Amino acid sequence: MDKDRIEGSAKEIAGKVKEVAGKVLGDAKLNAEGKSDQAAGKVQNAVGGVKDTLKGK
Repeated sequence: MDKDRIEGSAKEIAGKVKEVAGKVLGDAKLNAEGKSDQAAGKVQNAVGGVKDTLKGK
């Protein structure tokens, strides 16, 4: 498994936590940051998946 997949998954999880915290606290900025982090994590995870595919794993 490529390190980008691991880091991407971690960013997605952290983003989800931020999003939920933003909703609970009523903080729109924190909520938006969480959604942004999730999107970045998904992209990074996808890049790692492509790398894995190219390596034949």
